[in-house]
Amino acid sequence: MEKASESNIKDKIRIANAGGYWGDDTQVLKRQILGGELDYISIDYLSEITMSILSKQKNHNPKSGFVQDFIDQVVDCAKLLSEKKIKLITNAGGVEVLLCAKKLCAELLKLNVNLKVAVVEGDGIVDRIKMLQEEGETFKNIETGESFDLIQDRLVSANVYFGSRAIVNALEHGADIIITGRVTDTALTMAPMIYEFGWKINEFDKLAAGMVAGHIIECGAQSSGGNYTDWHLIKNWYNIGYPIVEMKSDGKFSIYKHPDTGGLINTNTIKEQLLYEMGNPRCFIGPDLVADISKLKISQSRYNRINIENTHGQAPTPYLKVSMAYNDGYKAVGYFIVCGEEIDKKAKIIENIIWDKLKIDFEDSNLEIVGYNSCHKYDFEKTIPLEAMLRISVFDMDQEKVKQFCDVFAATILSAPSGIAIVGAKPKIQKVVSYWPCLIDKRKIEANLFMLNCHGEVESAFKIPSHTQHDKEWKPTDIMENKAEDDLNKSHLNNSLVETNYKKICLARSGDKGDSVNIGVVARDEKKYKYLKKNLTESKMKEIFEAFCYGNVIRYDIPNLLSFNFILERSLGGGGTKSLRIDPQGKIFAELFLNYPIELPEDIIRDE
Repeated sequence: MEKASESNIKDKIRIANAGGYWGDDTQVLKRQILGGELDYISIDYLSEITMSILSKQKNHNPKSGFVQDFIDQVVDCAKLLSEKKIKLITNAGGVEVLLCAKKLCAELLKLNVNLKVAVVEGDGIVDRIKMLQEEGETFKNIETGESFDLIQDRLVSANVYFGSRAIVNALEHGADIIITGRVTDTALTMAPMIYEFGWKINEFDKLAAGMVAGHIIECGAQSSGGNYTDWHLIKNWYNIGYPIVEMKSDGKFSIYKHPDTGGLINTNTIKEQLLYEMGNPRCFIGPDLVADISKLKISQSRYNRINIENTHGQAPTPYLKVSMAYNDGYKAVGYFIVCGEEIDKKAKIIENIIWDKLKIDFEDSNLEIVGYNSCHKYDFEKTIPLEAMLRISVFDMDQEKVKQFCDVFAATILSAPSGIAIVGAKPKIQKVVSYWPCLIDKRKIEANLFMLNCHGEVESAFKIPSHTQHDKEWKPTDIMENKAEDDLNKSHLNNSLVETNYKKICLARSGDKGDSVNIGVVARDEKKYKYLKKNLTESKMKEIFEAFCYGNVIRYDIPNLLSFNFILERSLGGGGTKSLRIDPQGKIFAELFLNYPIELPEDIIRDE
């Protein structure tokens, strides 16, 4: 990873995010371009679920498998990108990267816009699995420890997560638009920093700054007011400003948004996003390095602008993560609207009618009364509404059993209590494609870099190795797990207790990691942090989510951020596409936690 040239090294660069997932606001790209000065824009489309969807699409139609929305966005903004000399980096290529790039080149040619397009691919390894096994790769599930033999004959796709190296090489070859397949989300932002500043592959603290900055902005508006616990502080939801990172060559950086845009950026919006989908805070593993946020410093320099410094990093591991997708049975979901009095009793009658008619034991089934108690499984006094959505779902490896459920569900409407109607049509059978995470030796994997001409033809091609001389077996020196004792309310005994909830003393955000949920908890001040450190234990979090969490709960303390990160294992019913829950990715777990009823000492509730 070398700088462009000694004379062209910049002191700072500005990289904007213009999308955090496939389906995000397609007008953000233009708004970011027109909103102020920028050097780069990144757009992140991919997730494990998105890769599964794109793989399905490609199987149905060989000319698909990439994000068509991206092509439309660039067509709309191509002349602006060219005029303002802003470079664009995205993982919109999905599972058909070269095809995506060729289609884009064809559109640029029609517009007579000269932007050099590069492709980074080679992440798809499904056709090499047997050969790699013969070379010693086991593809054991890194979350469950299960053998690859369980799913090998049902494998649909397998994609490695590349780091930033091939993207940096594309910039060195003059690319204006770089389209990748599966790279880490942070690589899209790190690469231009490495290129512009000439950071070396062993300057791990600087690389960690790039990785952390990329993590903060990768989910779009989630760091500028979206999904923020204190949403009531946001005065303008219109034209919400998407985040921009201004990185300096020394690794210090700021997060801000364009002037006169909606949303909000403060220390807490950044902390919430920083903890989103985080594991061990000292062991944030990527292909380029292992980052550590345990000494990170965050401060507000002015309104809607946050400064971050003191990132740390260590040498990368010798492995790349592999995201696999495999066929995993069938599911179906049906909906009734239920209204009138005693909707809970009506829902139970409908459920019994369906199961009595079927007389089938499904591998998994689920009933949720949406609007009544589908999310908040814990008991507390509530008002029973006069209408709700009854959601019934089943999963099984036997497609015929799922088909019978669909038939019986549709035939129930005339033989059930009053005030009930089917929502939509008869339930459809859905093929389940599940997620299998594993590792592979970096030495076995190279990225392919293609530079295309204006006609979409490959002008030059390069093989970019994934390994470096700095790769090493890395183990955290301090895993930062903290086994707090259950000591609720033993301190502050001289204070009267007030009935409230956790939102009074902290903020939170949750995300998914396979079948696990992470909940990042941010204390509102140091006094509240000390109270939570002593009383918000792993067992307490397990108690709150006892209806959902079937595995262990792990707590990581992050005192520099007055924060904690909880990992709730086996909490999503299989997660992703397999789960029968209305929230299969755990996005609302944080809100459930924040609203959990508790009694707190008066002096803890008071703000400092």
